[in-house]
Amino acid sequence: MYSRTGWLRLCLALAVTAALLGFALSVSAQVKSETTTTAGTPTKEATVEHGEVVLVQGNDLFVKMEDGSIKHIANVPDSARVTVDGQQLGIHDLKPGMKLSRTITTTTTPQMVTTVQSVTGKVWYVNPPGSVILTLEDGKNQQFKIPKGQMFNVDGQMVDAWGLKKGMTVSATKITQVPENVISQQRKVTGTMPPPPTPPPADAPVLVAVAEPTPAPTTPAAAPTQLPKTGSMLPLIGLLGCASLLGSISLRAFRSLV
Repeated sequence: MYSRTGWLRLCLALAVTAALLGFALSVSAQVKSETTTTAGTPTKEATVEHGEVVLVQGNDLFVKMEDGSIKHIANVPDSARVTVDGQQLGIHDLKPGMKLSRTITTTTTPQMVTTVQSVTGKVWYVNPPGSVILTLEDGKNQQFKIPKGQMFNVDGQMVDAWGLKKGMTVSATKITQVPENVISQQRKVTGTMPPPPTPPPADAPVLVAVAEPTPAPTTPAAAPTQLPKTGSMLPLIGLLGCASLLGSISLRAFRSLV
């Protein structure tokens, strides 16, 4: 049979078990929590990309970047707008040769999220330094883990878990701070129309091509098969006679000299 001390221990264990069940069924509305966010000074960073429109095919845009690479921007929404020479143009208004500039502005805002949790209750059971069961204002028991270094306010005095006793009315506050960064981006695309072709100088000669008429083909005359009879042989015979006479006279003169 159990001794009186054993019965007391058994009753205490059952009470603790009942308190834990009560904690599981209790609502957390008894713990007041307040969260505040404090924003710091934002920083901005801008990057600019330049390119030239190469091809627009449906809602796909192909741009030649400054390094010579071709960037494919797929499924550009119809609602997207580009400011070109002061006009708002859509994807289907872009033409090859247009110069585009995209500016991406990244804003980083540091924030500090502070959460303050506070609770007030009467100590029902304490297991230092790990946990404590408090009877809250609604009469329900709730178990709390005791963080390392947690202090409790008991009648204006700060005590740790070892200083808690059953029946004490205590209040505890837990403050947590979590830093975080909020990042947002803004994109703006501007462009210019391709330059018009350069006109020739005003004093430059202008060449005008004039088509010359093609001459009609000429038929060559047929060569005569026989020379025409234009004179007789008498002049030729007289010329030969004169030559013979001159030769004879010259021979006689030569002989007389000799």
